[in-house]
Parts: sequence; structure tokens; C-alpha cells
Amino acid sequence: MLVEIITIGDEILIGQIVDTNSAWMGEQLNLVGIKVHQITSVSDNAEHIVKALDEAKSRVDIILITGGLGPTKDDITKHTLVTYFNTSLRFDEEVHQHVKALFARFGREVTGVNLKQAEVPENCTVIHNANGTAPGMWFEQNEKVFVSMPGVPYEMKKMMGAEILPRLKKKYSLPTIVHRTILTQGVGESFLSEIIAEWETSLEAEKIKLAYLPSPGMVRLRLSASGNDEIALRKSVEDKLEELNKLIPQHIYGYEKDTLEQIVGSLLKEKMQTLSLAESCSGGLIAHLVTSVPGSSAYFMGGVVSYSYESKTKMLGVTTETLEKFGAVSEEVVTQMALGAKKEFKTDWAVSASGIAGPDGGMEGKPVGTVWIAVAGPNGVKAKKFQFGGDRERNIAVTAITALNMLRKQLLAVE
Repeated sequence: MLVEIITIGDEILIGQIVDTNSAWMGEQLNLVGIKVHQITSVSDNAEHIVKALDEAKSRVDIILITGGLGPTKDDITKHTLVTYFNTSLRFDEEVHQHVKALFARFGREVTGVNLKQAEVPENCTVIHNANGTAPGMWFEQNEKVFVSMPGVPYEMKKMMGAEILPRLKKKYSLPTIVHRTILTQGVGESFLSEIIAEWETSLEAEKIKLAYLPSPGMVRLRLSASGNDEIALRKSVEDKLEELNKLIPQHIYGYEKDTLEQIVGSLLKEKMQTLSLAESCSGGLIAHLVTSVPGSSAYFMGGVVSYSYESKTKMLGVTTETLEKFGAVSEEVVTQMALGAKKEFKTDWAVSASGIAGPDGGMEGKPVGTVWIAVAGPNGVKAKKFQFGGDRERNIAVTAITALNMLRKQLLAVE
């Protein structure tokens, strides 16, 4: 069963907003056995929309449309669909009452413009929008399904989960698709593929597909299998996952949607231990990630972003002699930074990072992308040098996740 997603809106095409809807929809559809064949973005232009619909129905069974359902004049999707399906508008009382209730919740009267949201195509099935005023619209024509939904993500997601996906599962006999995602850090995609080459070849016999999904500092590996016997599929995938765990245990930090900050937080909570941070080149990103986890106040005591020599000396106790002799990007300095944070915040653990994020500042022996990270814990300090690359934004991101992974490994090694 194939689907095409059509996103409508000039704001997408000019880069004013990013199309996150399609990525989320693609993931959800794949989970229920529906494959996304194509994603198309078109402008708020009736001719463009019609052309996209005609082309889509020649390729796929299901066409999912988002965007252009607002009450203003630039939202033309509904009227274009009325013409496309050769129908007219009717007034839907249920939608009217829903819109009135939403406005009443905020102590407001429904305006004439918003009242038009209750006008729906005569030959569509109205799909309830629990989080907004614009209803979804379900059309069927020549054994093809067309569904139009709002472009607002939290409205679309609620509608997809509560209404669209259940209807599609009921209408079609869909295969089972099993996915497992393995999260790795500290090893590049090409090097990783060499390590697991033989194991990857063995997947063919089980009809399991492997996808490499790299991002700064990490690589996700996704195993996928499809068929009608869910139990057999899951066993086959889990057996291969177990083999991979034995093959690269040092590189795997989690599965599915685990994050390093969540894993580190759970380990600190388990051990009833605390953490502090001393950041330079990462500019507070490590602290941001740590504190993005609910309940992090139980283990995170605080951090220092010490960019200058003076701040490293005054706030973290790094000696002037060490800075002058070795420079800020050195094993000696990150060691003193970690120990200084650990002492200042009276924590069990401290992580420090200092590097040359770029694009300037590189020197002989310390090019842009050079980063030192240290982890201080109950049994002393471990520091490590990394060479990340020339892109500033990427260097900052990779520094943060690499530091968290170093801490994770130390937490697992120390009882």
C-alpha cells in the first residue's frame, strides 16, 4: 500500500517554516505497514494543487494533504478540493458547535470568518479536529483515498492518530512492519559499516533491511522487516540485534528514541550521585541537554561556561601557569576545569570541555575542531582528545554528545 504526502503552502517553499509534518507522518504510516512513495510540496495555487493531485493518484493508493485549511483568503485548499471533486459546500452543524465551543473556552464569540470553517464539501467524510477549528476531509474516488488535514502540527498529529490511521487500518489489509533502531556514538558511518560488514550481509537471508542514519557525532542503525507473521518477524529482528550487541557493544548507547542525557540522568539517579559541568567551546550546550530532562534537578547541581582565561582561573581554579604553558585546549586545563567544577559544586561527577570550535582560532598542532574532554569522578579524572572537523555548529553539537557519552561509560564502569 503506497501513500503520497502533499504539503501545501508558500511558507514551506520559501523556507519560512520547515516541513516537519511529512517526517512525522512517514514514520507513523510506516509503523502500520503503509509505505510513503513520495513527498511533494506545492504553493498556495489552485493549478499547482490540482496538478499535484492528478500526478499523485497515478502513482499511489492514498494521498494525504496538509495545509491551506485556515479561515483566511490565502488558504485555498478546501475550495480547490470542492472544484476538483466536482461538488459544493454544505454547512456542518457538528463542526459549527465544535468551533463555538473552542471559542467559548477562551471567552470569545465566533467571527464570520471562523464560522466558514463549518462549511465542508458535500461529498466528503468530515474528520473531527479535536485541537482546532478546521475539520479534516476524507474523499474516495476510483478506489483512491484523498485526505486533507490542517498544516498545524499538533492538530494534524491528533487527527492522524485518533482518526486517519485507524480508518486506514480498517479499510486496508496491511502487512506488519517491525523496526528496531540502534543508537551508536563515537564511530563514523563508513568505519562502522566496515566493522559490521559480515553481519550486515547475513541480514539478507532473514529478509531484514538495514539503514544507516548518520547525524553529528552519532549513527542510528535501523533494522526493518515486513510480513504477515509478527511474532516470527520480531524474533528474527531481535536475534540479529543480539548479534550486533555482541559485535559492537562499545559503540551502542541506546535504542529507539533514547537520548544520552536521559540515560546519564537515569544512571545518576540510580547511583544517587550528582553532576556539575565546566564548559568552554560547548557554550552551555551540555548543561542545556542535561536540564532538558524532567527531574534533572535531583542530580545536576550547576555548571560554569568559562570562555576566558580569567574565568577559568577565578571560577574553576585553573592555574595561570597551566594555561600559559599548555593553552586552554589541553589535557592539563580540562583536567583542572573538571576538578574545579567538582570541588565548587561538591558533586560526585564533573565533566569539562575545551576546544577550538572554529571557524577561526586554529593553530599548528591544534587545528579547528580540536577538543579536549575530561570526566572527573570518584576514582579520578580521565581526559581524551578529539578531532571533530571544521564546522563550528557541528563541533559544538558533537562535543556535547561526546562528553555525555564519556560520562555514561564512566558511570557504567564505576560501581
